[in-house]
Amino acid sequence: MKAPDALLRKARHALVERGQLPNGLIHDLVARSWRRSFDAGLAPTGSSAEAPYLDASELAHYIEPYQELIANARPMMEYLYSQTRDSGVMVVLSDKRGVLLHVTGDAHFMTRAERVSLAPGASWHEHYRGTNAIGTALAEAGPVVVHGAEHYLERNGFLACSAAPIVGPHGDILGVLDVSSAQQAHHPHTLALVRAAAHMIENRLFSVRYGTGPHIRFHPMAEGIGTLAEGVAAISWDGRILAANHAGLAWLDITPADLGIKALEDLLDVRMEALVDREKRHTVQAALAKRAGGGALFVRMERGEPPLPKAVRPISPSPEETDELTALDTGDPCMRAAIGRVRRILGKPIPLLLQGDTGVGKEVFARAVHQSGLRRTKPFVAVNCAALPEALIEAELFGYMPGAFTGARRDGALGRIREACGGTLLLDEIGDMPLALQGRLLRVLEDHEVVPLGGGRPVTVDFALICATHRDLKIEVDAGRFRDDLYYRINALTIRLPCLRERSDFDRLVTACLERIAPGRGIILSGTLMRAFRTYDWPGNLRQMACALRTACALLDTPGTIIDWPHLPDDLARDLKSPSRAADCQNNHTVGSLRHTSNAVIHRTMEALNGNKSEAARRLGISRSTLYRRIKS
Repeated sequence: MKAPDALLRKARHALVERGQLPNGLIHDLVARSWRRSFDAGLAPTGSSAEAPYLDASELAHYIEPYQELIANARPMMEYLYSQTRDSGVMVVLSDKRGVLLHVTGDAHFMTRAERVSLAPGASWHEHYRGTNAIGTALAEAGPVVVHGAEHYLERNGFLACSAAPIVGPHGDILGVLDVSSAQQAHHPHTLALVRAAAHMIENRLFSVRYGTGPHIRFHPMAEGIGTLAEGVAAISWDGRILAANHAGLAWLDITPADLGIKALEDLLDVRMEALVDREKRHTVQAALAKRAGGGALFVRMERGEPPLPKAVRPISPSPEETDELTALDTGDPCMRAAIGRVRRILGKPIPLLLQGDTGVGKEVFARAVHQSGLRRTKPFVAVNCAALPEALIEAELFGYMPGAFTGARRDGALGRIREACGGTLLLDEIGDMPLALQGRLLRVLEDHEVVPLGGGRPVTVDFALICATHRDLKIEVDAGRFRDDLYYRINALTIRLPCLRERSDFDRLVTACLERIAPGRGIILSGTLMRAFRTYDWPGNLRQMACALRTACALLDTPGTIIDWPHLPDDLARDLKSPSRAADCQNNHTVGSLRHTSNAVIHRTMEALNGNKSEAARRLGISRSTLYRRIKS
């Protein structure tokens, strides 16, 4: 219930004069928002001149990552407007940062609204516009009505706005749907219409992303299935909940953090096999299942392909089973564990830090993460922080305005961070980033905004962040070469990629690499050369081996299919034949546990060095005492 204008004026005066709001004068939600607006330094009688406002060209670039959201929201927006036509309203769609993406409505009122920047390209985040339905719905993560003088900025007091967040299939807020009008034209049922339309957009987005895979529909009443209030959840063939709409999260009593982890059978007393069997028999009647926390749900499975027989069913059959991360799993337990952990954060705003020696494939892994996630259709931008001159890296990352410095392009540059908007940004060798730039990068990560060199308005950016380095960043922090606050910001999940000499899937890696270089030719290594490859320490890791195989394939006669010593670069052949580099591997090259594999490497190295323990310890990178202990074990 809106407070009378007299009480609102009294509360506003108390906040401006004393910095405090008297209890009970205005609605708690409005009071919280006014306090946030006051703490942001906004003056009720001021304007919002400092708020970001994208021009037409900037907006065209900015909205690219939001095409799916806009396309699915527009029919609902047109429907909302049709229900309120000729009553002086406009329907607004914003992103999750309050930037207006699309509007429709009464032309006369939209012209009036433009005078307070209620138009595409403007940001209506609370930080810039104070209390308003869009910004406050984002801050409160729930539906909001802001009427007349409840707006913190007095210049917006002629508006009455009803807004509801749009929640994505992974529980994250994607944007806000809003209906705004002159306060005299406000109707008390507008918020209910907006909430229903927001739910319909959510269900459309869920259907686009997961409708063709196995999913379940459920509701406490059998008649509720198929209605706007139903819960919907995408599931894998092994029963994990992969995604759910807003109602689905509530009915299952789970949070977004549970997606990809919780199994259906943990939440309901219904077996996956029973639901599959009912779907195969085209049973229309929903199954009744008790919830773990009490109560019951009617559940129906739809449009899932029948699972494979258990004897041949993949270990983790799911929509990701043919993605690029899966292609990287060639049997090594360390890589498999790394891939499994990364899957848990796909689609979530969690930075990933990849560590490993030079050449282990950090960029390849990062590209696979990008191609396996929801941002796969958007840009993947890789920046090697060690390869850029220190004087240019700032302009390369953050972009610059025309004439920002001598030699700058006449029309300026977006910068790599803005080029990655909507997609994934890989900062390779971030441990080599100059210390002065680390502070600017941290500010971008915290505020999600970039200010180009030479000034200009802040530009909102949205990207998934992956960092990679061969350095131990904790050591770099202790040495004062890397900011500790940036370190803790980027290492939410750290993955160490194993060196080539540590991989237990070496033979499969060689085969896969040869197939990528010369697809369909069936090229293999000779037996003696393969044994030498297995025992070589590969200081350049996968990059070195791929380069050597590429050269060997080029030197191999076209009809030939067996690579042998004459096809190798001379320096590599010399190292492979050196007793200190190679060993005869005819005995027991088996893939087992990590300890078995490491013991096998130790014994092969000892044999190649004729029992020289000191040299073996040096080659293996372990102490002699560790070597003695492992030999005896």
